[in-house]
Amino acid sequence: MFRTGSLFLGGLINNRVERAIGSNGAFDLVWVDGGELIPPALVRELKRRFGAVINYNVDDPYGQRDGRRWRNYLACVPIYDLVVVVRECNVNEALRIGARRAVCVHRSADEVAHWPRALSAADRTKWASDIVFVGTWMPERGPFLARLLELGIPLSIYGERWRRAAEWPQLRRAWRGPGLHNDEEYATAIQCAKVCIGLLSKGNRDLCTSRSFEVPYLAGVLCAERTVEHLDLYKEDEEAAFWSTPEECAEKCLRLLQDAELRKRIGLAARARCIRNGTTNEAVLSRIIDAATNAAGRDDRAAEICLRVSS
Repeated sequence: MFRTGSLFLGGLINNRVERAIGSNGAFDLVWVDGGELIPPALVRELKRRFGAVINYNVDDPYGQRDGRRWRNYLACVPIYDLVVVVRECNVNEALRIGARRAVCVHRSADEVAHWPRALSAADRTKWASDIVFVGTWMPERGPFLARLLELGIPLSIYGERWRRAAEWPQLRRAWRGPGLHNDEEYATAIQCAKVCIGLLSKGNRDLCTSRSFEVPYLAGVLCAERTVEHLDLYKEDEEAAFWSTPEECAEKCLRLLQDAELRKRIGLAARARCIRNGTTNEAVLSRIIDAATNAAGRDDRAAEICLRVSS
């Protein structure tokens, strides 16, 4: 997919979708999630049969990180009735290549998957950690987390591909296993950690990530890179902790580790702010559906909507 842009898979995908739809021919809306596998011919056929077809993509298909992965997506952008992105820079990039309408929203936590659990003693024994990072290795992440270890931070890491890191000999002792793709395990690990590190994907031009919403909704303590979006989402040191260097991150983590009452206050305040911001799936999806309803049948290629929180 990354090397060929899913070349020659169009027929297979068409057949899979056709079988999935079967004889059910009355849908009000088609939602394409991601879209790297969906060729233009299929989007046109879905539009012919069902009317509105929209795309939602939390990656950065207009960036340079992913090779040819987004070949199909980019070809379909002018065909979709609505393109939904999570980076403000992507709005103009979508419009430049012909998007009819582009909507920018935040990522969101899920009301069920990320609802705080009642934790058992066994949960706390298995998943307890002081400072946790849950995420895949990326080149910029290895040096950062290795530096935290040098600064004496009691770090736990869950995620794939960490053995590729040049810093693996240092990080090995902190690595506790592969990514937590099971909702129950992921939520429990976040809740059992005293502090949760939030790292951005530089290749994806991130200013926040899914963790920026999931951790607060779980009433966890988010300690993430200081960005314009993070500062717009949460009050620093009251609803989340932010940093600009590994040294500042270590300082914030050590302070939080020493103050259980502060951690509790931040976690509860962060969850309340997340709900108030409307950055949960039901709220964000409702806004997208409203935008899709308004977009249906329109062909104004210069239209832009911004649904970011402003608080």
